[in-house]
Amino acid sequence: MRRIFILILALAITSCKEKIRNTNTSETDKIEYTKFVNPFIGTSKMGHVFPGATTPFGMVQLSPQTNFQVMFDQNGSYNKETYEYCAGYQYRDSTIIGFTHTNFSGTGHSDLGDFLVMPTTGDLVLDPIKMKDGKKGFYSTFFHEHEEASPGYYKVDLNSYGIKVELTASDRVGFHQYTFPKSNDAHIILDMVYNVYHHDNKNVWTFLRVENNSTITGYRQTKGWARDKKVFFAAKFSKPFKSYGHKKYDTIKYDGFYRRFNQDENFPEMAGKNLRAYFNFDTDKDEQIRIKFALSNVSTSGALKNLEAEIPHWDFNKTYTETKNKWNQELSKIEVKTLTKEQKTTFYTALYHTNLSPIVYEDIDGKYRGLDQNIYTSEGFTNYTIFSLWDTYRALHPLYNITQPKRNNDMIKSMLAHHDQSVHNMLPIWSHYSNENWCMIGYHATSVIADALAKNVGDFSINQALKASTNTATVRYFDGIGDYIDYKYVPDDKSHSSVSKTLEYAYNDWCISKIAKRAGNSHIEKEYTIRSEYYKNVYDPSIGFMRPKLANGTFRENFDPMDTHGQGFIEGNAWNYGLYVPQNINKMIEMMGGKEKFCSQLDQLFSMEIEDKYIVNHEDITRDGIIGNYVHGNEPGHHIPYLYNWTGHPEKTQSRVRMIMDSMYGSTVDGLCGNDDAGQMSAWYIFSSLGFYPVTPGSSNYALGSPLIKEAVIHLENGNTLTIKALNQSRANVYVKSVILNGKKIEGTLISHNDITKGGEMIFEMSHNYK
Repeated sequence: MRRIFILILALAITSCKEKIRNTNTSETDKIEYTKFVNPFIGTSKMGHVFPGATTPFGMVQLSPQTNFQVMFDQNGSYNKETYEYCAGYQYRDSTIIGFTHTNFSGTGHSDLGDFLVMPTTGDLVLDPIKMKDGKKGFYSTFFHEHEEASPGYYKVDLNSYGIKVELTASDRVGFHQYTFPKSNDAHIILDMVYNVYHHDNKNVWTFLRVENNSTITGYRQTKGWARDKKVFFAAKFSKPFKSYGHKKYDTIKYDGFYRRFNQDENFPEMAGKNLRAYFNFDTDKDEQIRIKFALSNVSTSGALKNLEAEIPHWDFNKTYTETKNKWNQELSKIEVKTLTKEQKTTFYTALYHTNLSPIVYEDIDGKYRGLDQNIYTSEGFTNYTIFSLWDTYRALHPLYNITQPKRNNDMIKSMLAHHDQSVHNMLPIWSHYSNENWCMIGYHATSVIADALAKNVGDFSINQALKASTNTATVRYFDGIGDYIDYKYVPDDKSHSSVSKTLEYAYNDWCISKIAKRAGNSHIEKEYTIRSEYYKNVYDPSIGFMRPKLANGTFRENFDPMDTHGQGFIEGNAWNYGLYVPQNINKMIEMMGGKEKFCSQLDQLFSMEIEDKYIVNHEDITRDGIIGNYVHGNEPGHHIPYLYNWTGHPEKTQSRVRMIMDSMYGSTVDGLCGNDDAGQMSAWYIFSSLGFYPVTPGSSNYALGSPLIKEAVIHLENGNTLTIKALNQSRANVYVKSVILNGKKIEGTLISHNDITKGGEMIFEMSHNYK
C-alpha cells in the first residue's frame, strides 16, 4: 500500500512539474511581439516606409497612398515632391486616394504602387485628386486618430464616405474588408493609372477581364525604374457587383473591330495604356464587402492559384491572425529588455523593417518570371527579388546570417539565378521584379556571397558563385570597370563618382578573393587580392584625402573634400566616403597618418559643420541625418563610428554609437533620420543595440560597440541561444569596462560569428567612465 502511495505521489509531482513547464512555455508563446511595433515610425519626412499590411518578406504590401505626385511637371522638369512619396504615404497628409498592393520600403528612388483600390459612395468619380471641372476627386479625408497599424493589419475611417477600411494580407494575397453605410451608389474603384513615380509613358499596357460577377483578372506592364515590369492579378469580391465599367485615358488611334462594342459599360474586357475600372453595389448599413486580391509575376492563372491556396475562405480575422502569428515568430527571434518602453518600440520596429524586403517572388507552385522574361520554376530554393545591394550588403544581409540564414541562402541562390539569366552575365546590382535597374555602384552581391561563406551559411555552389562573381567584375562596359582594370583606378575624366567606384570595386574584389580562397582557386585569389589594393591609387597624401585622379595619372584640381556633388563621390564627400577601406582598415589608418592622426580626423568629422551648399544637390542627404560632417542618414558612413576601435580608442566608438542611437532613431513618426533603404538603416540599429557591428562583411568578425539593450536573447536557427546582458546599463553608462563571453574575457574589440552561433552568454559591464 505504501509503495502504491509513493508511486501516486511521484506521478503527481511529475504531472505538476510538466504542468508548470507547459505553463511557462505557453506564457512565452503568448507574448505579442507585434504590440511593440509601430509601423508609422519613419512615415514622416524621408523615412520612406509604408504603414500598410504585409507578411514577413511577403509579395503583397497592401498600403494606403496619400497623394498622387507625377515625376515631371508640365514643363518636363523633375518634380521634387515625387521623392517624398517613394512609399506612397506621408504622415503629414490628411487624404487617402486608395490602397495599392506593391510598395517599396525605405528606398531613395521608387516604382511600384500597383493596382490601387478605393471604396466610395455617392456620385461616381474616377479622378483621384481633382476633376476637370475643378470638383473633388475620389480621394477621402481621414484623421490619424481613426487610423491604426500593426504588423499584418491596417485600419482607417474614410471620412468622405463613412467607410471603415481594414486590410490584412497573406504572402501573395491582399485581403480588404470594407464596412459601408447604407447606399444605392456604393463603388469600388480599381485605378490602373496610378503609379508611384508616375510619368505619362509609364504604363505600357493594362488589361482586365471580368470573369463573372464577383471575379476579375488582369495585368499591367510598366516602364519605370524597372523598364519592363509585369504584374498579374486575380481578385474575388465577397458580394456580386450589380454593374461595372471603365474609363480610358488614352488617345485611341486604332481599336480594330472592338469599335463595334460599347466597351465603357458592362463589357467584360478592358484594355488600354491607362484605365480606371469601377464596380457598383447596393449596400445596407454596416454591410461588409471583402476583396481577396492576389498577385503573380507569371500569369493570371498563377494569381488565381495563389488566391485559392493562401486564402480559400472569407474569414478576414483568420487571415489576420495567421499573419500576426508569422510576425510574432519572426520578431521573437530576438527577445530584448530595454531601459524604456520607447527603446523597445524602436528596436522591434527596426526588426520589423528588416523583414519587409527582399520579397518572395514566385507563385505558390514555384514558378517565377526570370530576368530574361521567361518563366522558370525554382528548384531547391525560394526565389526573391528587391535587392538594394549598395545599401543592404553592409548590415542587412549580415543580420540575416544570424536571424535568417535559410532565407539568405535562398536570396543568394536567387542572385545566382539572376546571373544565369542575365545577358550581361552579371550578378544583380540593384534589381527588382525581373529587372536590373542599375542603380548605385559596385557589385555588392559578391559581398553577400563572401559574408555567407565566411559565416558558413548556405549550401549554394561555391564554384558557381565564384564564376558569377568574376564574370560580373570583368564586364568592361559596366560603370568604368574596363578603365578600373586598365588604370588600376577609375579615372575621373572617364566616369562619374570615380573615387567611390574605385573604393567599392576594391572592396568587392577583396570579397571575390575570399570566395576564391574558399573555392581553392589560388590564381583568382591572388589576382583579386591585387585588385583589392587599388584603393591606394586614389589617395592623395599631400592633402590627406581620397581624391579623383585623371587618366593622365594626375589628381584633379578644383577639388573640395567637403562637397558631396561632382567631386568623385556619390552621396558623400571625401571626409566621410573617403574612409571606406573595410578590407584593410589598419593599412588605411597607416596610410592616412597613423592612429592618433586618424582618431583626430574622426573627432573632427563628428564635430565640424557642413554648410548647406555642400548638400543641396542631394535629396538623400538632409539635416535630419547629419552629425557634424558625419552622415548617418545615408549608408557610406555607417561603419565610421566603429573605426575608433582600430585607433586604440574603443571608448569613442562606444560613445558615438550610443549618441547615434539616441539622436538618429526614435519611436515616433519621424524616428528615422533618412531613408530606411530597404532595411539597412534599421539593421544598423539592431546590430548596434546588441553591442556589435559587421564593419567588414566578408569577414567572420564583428566590431564591438556599446549595447543599448539591458538584455537580449537571440534564438538561432541552429537551435542555440545567445543571451546578451548589459550590467549596470543606464543612459549615462555608455562605456564598456569588459566583455565576458561564456566565462572568458574578450581581449580586443572583435568577436567572431562562431562566438555568436555557438550560443551561451555574453556580458557587457557598463560604466559611466571609461576604464
